[in-house]
Amino acid sequence: MSHYLKVWLACARYSITRTLMFRGDFFVWSLVELFWMTVNLLLISVIYEHTKSIAGWSKYEMMLLVGTSMLIQRFLMGFFWSSIFEMGRNVRSGNFDFFLAQPGNIMFMTTTRKLDPDGLMNSVVAAAVVFYSARQLHLHPGVLDLFLYAVLIVCGLVIHYSILVLSVSAVFWLTSAQGVEGGYFTLTEFSRLPREAFTGVSRILFVWILPVVVVSNAPAKILLHGFDAAWVAWLVVVAAAWFVLAVFVFHRGLRRYASASS
Repeated sequence: MSHYLKVWLACARYSITRTLMFRGDFFVWSLVELFWMTVNLLLISVIYEHTKSIAGWSKYEMMLLVGTSMLIQRFLMGFFWSSIFEMGRNVRSGNFDFFLAQPGNIMFMTTTRKLDPDGLMNSVVAAAVVFYSARQLHLHPGVLDLFLYAVLIVCGLVIHYSILVLSVSAVFWLTSAQGVEGGYFTLTEFSRLPREAFTGVSRILFVWILPVVVVSNAPAKILLHGFDAAWVAWLVVVAAAWFVLAVFVFHRGLRRYASASS
C-alpha cells in the first residue's frame, strides 16, 4: 500500500504542477463549476418560494441533500474523472500500452493518474452548503454520526467510480465509449432528489438497481435522523458489490485488448 501511495502522491504532484502552469484554465473551470452549483441552489430557493415541502423534505433538508450529492460528485471529478475518461481514448489510440508496462495494478494506474484541483476546490463549497444547511436545521450530529456520514460519502464515491469504470470498460468491446460522459451527468441528476419522490418502476431502477439516489440520500439521512444500521450496512454491501463487478469487467476487458499502436 505504501508503494501505491507513493505512486499516487507523485501523480498528484505532477497534476498540481501542471495546473499551476495553466492557472487561467484552472480558474475558469473552477468558476464554471461554481456557477453550475450556484444555479442548482438558486433553483431550490425558487421552487421553495412556491411550496414548503417536496416529498416530505423542507427547503434546508433539500439543500443538505443537494450539498451531499455535490460533495460526492466533486470528489469523483477531482480524483478520478479525467483519468477514467482518458482510458477510453488511450485504448483506441494504443497508448494504453503505457499502463500495461507499468509495475503495478493496471486498474489503479489507469484510473488514478490525474488529479483535477478545480473539482477538489469546489468540494469545499459543497461541504460549506452541507454545513450551512445543518446550521439552519439546528442539527447537532455526534461524532458517530459525522463518522458514518464520511463513511457513506466514501461508499457513494466507490459506487459512482465503479459505475464509471464499468461504462468506460465497454471500450474494450465497442472500441468507443462516446456518450458515456453525457449519460453519467443525466444519471447523477437523480442523486439530488429525495428517495421518497420515486415510485413504481423508477424506484426499482434508480434506488435499488442503480443506487444513484441512495448514495446521496443515505448520508443526508444520517445527519437528519441519526444512526441507521440498515442504511449503513446496505450501502457498504452495495458499494463492495459494485466495486467487485467493476474489477471483474475491467479485467475481462483487458483480455480482449489488442494494441492499436504501431
